[in-house]
Amino acid sequence: MLEGLLVGLSTAFSITNILMVIGGCLIGTFIGMLPGLGPMSIIAIMIPIAIGIGDPSAALILLAGVYYGAIFGGSTSSILINAPGVASTVATSFDGYPLARQGKAGKALTVAAISSFSGGTIGAVLLLIFAPMLASVALLFHSSEYFALMVVGLSAIAAFAGSGQVFKALLMTLVGLIMSTVGEGALFSLPRFTGGLMDLQSGFGFITLAMAMFALPEAIYLVLDPKRSQQEGGSSGEIKDLRITRAEAISIAPVIGRQSIQGFLIGVLPGAGATIASFLGYAVERNIASKEEQEQFGKGSIKGLAAPEAANNAACTGSFVPLLTLGIPGSGTTAILLGALIALNVSPGPRLMIDNPDIFWAVIISMYLGNVVLLILNLPLIPYIAKILAVPRTFLIPFILFFTLMGAYIGQNNATELLILVGFGVAATILRFADYPLAPLLIGFILGRMLEDNFARAMQLYDGASFLWERPMTMGLLVLACLLIALPTYRARRARLRAEGVADAD
Repeated sequence: MLEGLLVGLSTAFSITNILMVIGGCLIGTFIGMLPGLGPMSIIAIMIPIAIGIGDPSAALILLAGVYYGAIFGGSTSSILINAPGVASTVATSFDGYPLARQGKAGKALTVAAISSFSGGTIGAVLLLIFAPMLASVALLFHSSEYFALMVVGLSAIAAFAGSGQVFKALLMTLVGLIMSTVGEGALFSLPRFTGGLMDLQSGFGFITLAMAMFALPEAIYLVLDPKRSQQEGGSSGEIKDLRITRAEAISIAPVIGRQSIQGFLIGVLPGAGATIASFLGYAVERNIASKEEQEQFGKGSIKGLAAPEAANNAACTGSFVPLLTLGIPGSGTTAILLGALIALNVSPGPRLMIDNPDIFWAVIISMYLGNVVLLILNLPLIPYIAKILAVPRTFLIPFILFFTLMGAYIGQNNATELLILVGFGVAATILRFADYPLAPLLIGFILGRMLEDNFARAMQLYDGASFLWERPMTMGLLVLACLLIALPTYRARRARLRAEGVADAD
């Protein structure tokens, strides 16, 4: 391992590969800031360029830089215009955008940058130390465990509901699960609930739905209530609070540490990915927070912003464990990276560390270097990026609408998505007026397809539902899901009884 590490160091710190890291991070950050593009599209486009480079280590370092650069930069559009560019930054908008609306866009971007850097760095260190060991752990997870993991994700829905909104959150989750069934099913490759439209054969596009739930209603809100942003302090031409205080840094440090480790472990599991890591990270931190802090989640909590940012960047790094050590892609993006590796005549798997130590260790070391580059690139630009909120409403609203429509169209490359976007956007605006939380709907939609696919595979493998009690890991995850459901209910009931006791004493 030490010999391979030294080879990787010399490879990663060559002039060519350092330039590849910087170039990949720049491209990825820019792409991540634009809603609708995402790392999958740009990496697929860049595969011919990577092949043309010739050197497999340099090519993979470039593509990996684009990947985690896009995750790093994806928080910008989520925070500033409430338009998540990639699925893993949806949870970032829950508290990042309220902070921006309070005139704290600079602070929100700073917290996101530091959390992303810390998550990515801790993930890179864990990858360096535990990659071979964790590969064998990932192999223990079968379809039944992934099904149970999706149930754990859904059980955390209560964390995305405000006080008294648990029933509404559950209802929105069910709507999201129903929407995820549109298109071809997991058991039979036959269209369902498409209304005869070929464009719905593969279901609703995530980007379209994310834009409809968050960005489009925000633009409509600004049109209907132009004084709203001025009242919240978001239109000031002066960008304040770029730095975080010592007390804030101390408060988010344990959050970043916990979610970096948890996010990395989730990223190691093939198929889990940064999206689930960010949602679970947000849910865990809200559930373990004090009652006063819980009230701030969804309204501009820096803990609620730091948790998903640390988790998704650590998970992005963790997803390279199954890719490099097992040859198993952990997400759509790493599946494209796997194709690039094969095209470069590199065979990922258990022998990659032995046969090609320069590639294996150089990629891991370049991730740490890339996180440093991303921090250096992004921190000085925060005052300038944050000034987008100082743009007059008459220009900002068309700007939001343009990127919303462009993101929806690019996501599926057909005009039907624009009609779906407008229809869902109007419906989402009405639901916001009725005080229904929209995040649970999106979570149900994202997890619903994976839940169904893994449940169907598990039923086929075990010839029925016996896997629910025959596999200890599955049973353990389902018990954890029950605890996540029961814990908020218990805490709310205990708080209510305590309040009644105080009232009786008075």
